[in-house]
Amino acid sequence: MKRQGYTLAQVGRAANIDGSQVGKIVKGTRKASEPVMRAAAEHYDDGQLFLAAAAEVTGGAFTPWLDNVDLHRASVLFKTIEEMQEVLDASKQAAISKTNEQINETERQQIKRLLMETVEAITALSHLAAAICKEYSFSWLGTWKEHRAELKLKNYVK
Repeated sequence: MKRQGYTLAQVGRAANIDGSQVGKIVKGTRKASEPVMRAAAEHYDDGQLFLAAAAEVTGGAFTPWLDNVDLHRASVLFKTIEEMQEVLDASKQAAISKTNEQINETERQQIKRLLMETVEAITALSHLAAAICKEYSFSWLGTWKEHRAELKLKNYVK
């Protein structure tokens, strides 16, 4: 809202609620319902908004929006490459071919490191996708719809 200079009333119309309700949501005195989050995310088609909505719906079990870092597309790309390299490095150490019952505590810690590096890479990749969509005017929602269609064609999803 602030980035685009929209008023509470404009955002309210997009989200199908009154502008005063938007103000309460922004202040944190009211939670946005799923239909409100969906309407606003689809209307503005902004990666940050989609990630925030997903994090809200899942109780934080999703990529957080990084609001205290340099989100220039080049900076995000360089950080993403770094994070992906850390996943590759951790994957060389992790005894991922063993089952949970077969690993010792050291191996468990190596697998945990791989998990945490993976989550960090997912966060970086999500921000990279959002930065690319924003800079080059690609639709966030359209990108994910296209991706899902490709997954369906490959029979990876029903």
